[in-house]
Formats: sequence, structure tokens, C-alpha cells
Amino acid sequence: MRSEKAIKNIIAYAILQIVTFICGLIVPRLILKSFGSDVNGLINSITQFLAYITLLESGFGPVVKSILYKPIANKEKNKIEAILKSTEKFFRKIAIIFIIYIIVLCLVYPSFVNNSFDAFYTISLILIIGISTFAEYFFGMTYKLYIQAEQKGYVTASIQIITTILNTILILILINFGASIQVVKLVSAIIFIMRPILQNIYVRKQYNINLKDVKENYEIKQKWDGLAQHIAGVVHGKTDVLILTLFSKIKEISVYSVYFLVINGVRNLITILSNGIEAAFGNMMANGEKENLNKKFSLYEFIYFTTITIVYACTILLIVPFVKVYTNGINDVEYERKIFAYIIVMAYFIHAIKTPYNSLAHTAGKFKETQKGAWIEAGSNLIISLLLVGKLGLVGVAIGTLVSVFIRGVEFLIYTSKNILDRKVSKAIIRSCISIIQLIFITIIGNYFFDLEVLSYFNWFILAIKIFIIACIVIIPFNLLFYKTERKDFSVILKNIIGRKQK
Repeated sequence: MRSEKAIKNIIAYAILQIVTFICGLIVPRLILKSFGSDVNGLINSITQFLAYITLLESGFGPVVKSILYKPIANKEKNKIEAILKSTEKFFRKIAIIFIIYIIVLCLVYPSFVNNSFDAFYTISLILIIGISTFAEYFFGMTYKLYIQAEQKGYVTASIQIITTILNTILILILINFGASIQVVKLVSAIIFIMRPILQNIYVRKQYNINLKDVKENYEIKQKWDGLAQHIAGVVHGKTDVLILTLFSKIKEISVYSVYFLVINGVRNLITILSNGIEAAFGNMMANGEKENLNKKFSLYEFIYFTTITIVYACTILLIVPFVKVYTNGINDVEYERKIFAYIIVMAYFIHAIKTPYNSLAHTAGKFKETQKGAWIEAGSNLIISLLLVGKLGLVGVAIGTLVSVFIRGVEFLIYTSKNILDRKVSKAIIRSCISIIQLIFITIIGNYFFDLEVLSYFNWFILAIKIFIIACIVIIPFNLLFYKTERKDFSVILKNIIGRKQK
């Protein structure tokens, strides 16, 4: 049952991330072509500023899931409803705080971009973009977390797939009919409001959950520890745009956002492997299956590290050629930034390396124990970016991201090895270092043997195939030799799956 749900989740998340990635390339290109780099930069800046409110959710959501695993495993409905009721109250408070935050943003933010846009133009976009975020916190976040804890992330993924495709189609139609950016973003907001409503309906009908009559006040411990734990994650993702908004040109944010489209798409594809099995690891912990957890996690490392190294090796070589083709004909700012691209891709590769250990610590509810690293990551990213942005611009904020995520990754790697998996730290360090060396090696080979200048999507696609083949030839055979035990376990699983299909 656990394996079946994990497979469903992985497939659903895979489809979601592919759809999100494709649609995420189409929509910004339409906006860039129709409204220019200034508007694209403004929208991305506003979106990032609004995303700071997720500090509160990020600190609370993983805590809620970690405490839901056990009552779900034991089928304690009353306790589940009590937890969800407390969760709902918390998110309703966040929704109110979010309204206040939007009002403050409307008063303050326009002064940062008044040279490019008038106040009414900017404020209208802030209000429109904020609608769907408010609805998610007020109506659906509680139920989304419950669905994920039930190991049914494929349900929320399916809802997101439908609304994402619908949103892209309607934006394409609206822009072709000459609609303003405000109308385009308003239609998007209305579509995304459907997500929390549908999640709410699903949980109520499928599990007969009724929170209206719940009187028990369940105290959710570690929620503020969780907040500190996830500040680093939000700062890691949002500080760059904040600093560029304050100390650089709005067009530079557009450049950053175009590169981040690719990086975020790759990152989301990689999270398929963690989102699909995170709840399964939580279930193992709830049932006290420590030996099984250690064995399965090692197998997961083998599959995960092999996958991310291949994917990021392709990304680091292909991102600049792709951006050049993607922004062809848009000449209001220079989009070819090779040094920035290499640094920011390496930063997110290291972020991907730390993800399994990060997820394991959160699933185990170890928020207070690992919160110091969160503050160090947040502080180092902010300080380094501030010191370097003046002289180095985009490269400066990329260096800040790289250094901070490296520090955080080392902390998670050490903590999970010692306190959750109860194994030698050197095992994880060696595996991580091997992946980094493989990435650097393929980057050198790619720059030496391949002509990375392409003029069309077709030429880029052919180049991508060549680099992918080289990456697989270098990485897969080596990892099969290095991960001997995990290779055997993986072979057994494959044989069992094939055997079931034949029956």
C-alpha cells in the first residue's frame, strides 16, 4: 500500500512538474513579448515580495504533517480533526496578517519602482496577485497538508495540473486579444482560487472530516521552531530579488527571473523524488521501522543522487544557450550571463543535494534541533549578497546563495546521519562530493567538446540530447559500481515489479 501510494505520488508530481515547467516557459515569454522586460521584472518582484508571507506557512506546514503521520497510521479520527482544527485557526490568522501585509506593501512598494510605473499601476497588480494567496490560506492550506500526510499528494497534484493548463490557455487567449496585464493576472487569480476550494471539498467528502463541531484545542508544539527552520528556505529563494529590487534595476530582476524559470523548473522536477516518498518515510518513523528506514533511505540516495547529477550537469551547460533562444528578439536588456548562470546552477545543485536530509529531519519533526543552521543560512545569504551586489550585480547575489546553501547543506547532512539514520557522516559526505566532482567534470568536458552556441530550439534540443548521453555515460556506470549494496536492492525491486506485471 505504501509503495503504491509513493508510485502514484511520484507519477502525479512528475506530470505536474512537466506541465508547470512547460506552462512556466510559455506564460513569461508571452508577457516579455507583449509587455516588455520592465513589466516582467515588476511582476516577478511583486510575486517574490508577496511570497515572504510564506515564512509563516513554511514554518508551520511541515510541523503539522510530522504530527499527523502517527494518528493517521493509528486511525485516530478525533485526534486528526483536533489537529486540523488548530491548523485551520492558525492559517485563518495568517490570512488576516496577509491582508495587513498587502496594505503595507501597497503603501511602501510603489516608491521603489516609481521611475518606471505609476502608483496605481503597481498597487493594482499587488492586489490582484495577492488574491489567490489569500484564498489558499483561508480556505485550503489545512486540507492540502492533510491530503499530503495521507500519502495522497497525487490528488492535490491533479488539481494543480488542471488549473495550470487552464490558466495558460486563458492567458494565451487574453494576450492575443490585447488584454491589459491587470486583466491577465486577475483571470489567473480567479483560476487559482479553485485549488483550495476543490481540496476542501475532496477532504470533506472522502474522509468525512467535519471541523465545525471540534471543541478540543490541540496544541501544536514546535510551530515557532518550525518558523525559524524555514526562514532560511524562504530567504534562500527570495533574498536575491529583494536585494535586486532595492539596489539594482528592475530589468535585472527580469534577467534573474528568466534564468530562475529554468532553475525552478529543474528544481521542481527533482522534488518529485522527495515529495513522492516523504510521507512513506514518515510512516516508517511512526511505526518505529528504523532499520527499514535506513535501508530504504540509502537506496533512495542512490537513485536520487544519480538523477540530480545527470539533470544538473545538463542544466549547467544548457541554461545559457536556452535563455539566448528563449529571449531572441528581446533586446531591452542583455540576457546572456554565463558566470551568473554557472554559479546559480551550482547553488541549486547543492540545494538539491541537501534536500533528502532536509526532508528527513522535517519528517522526523526535528525543527528545534536544527534551527541554528537556518539563521546562519539566512544571515550569510543576506550579508554576502548585500556586500557583493553593488560591484557584481547578479553574480554577487548568486554567490550569496551558493555560500549560504552550502553551509545549510553541511549542517543537515551531519545532523541526519548522526541523529536519525545512526550512520557514519562520512558516508553522506563522500556521496555528496562524488556528485559535485561529476558535475564539474562534465561541465569541463561540455565546454571543451561541444559548441554551446545555438540559434533555434531544434538545435538546442539536439545539443541537449548529446549532453544528456555524455552525462549518463559518465555518471551511471560509476554510480552502479560505487553503490554496490543499493544496486542489488534496486535490482530486487525491479524484478519484483516485473514479476507482478507478468502475473
